[in-house]
Amino acid sequence: MATQIRAEHELHRRRLSRNVGLGVVLVLFVGIVYGLTIAKVGTDPNDDLGAPWAAAQEKAAK
Repeated sequence: MATQIRAEHELHRRRLSRNVGLGVVLVLFVGIVYGLTIAKVGTDPNDDLGAPWAAAQEKAAK
């Protein structure tokens, strides 16, 4: 009995392209969420320590 290598079915190609597309969309979504998080949590160059509440916490600690 010889085993034949079958050609890939069209359904598999369509499914693969759909999965790759979905993967790209998910990576872009994660990138956007990460970028927005960094922008929101990022430091402000106008502040001494980079956070407006840092001075208040320093005063409270003294």
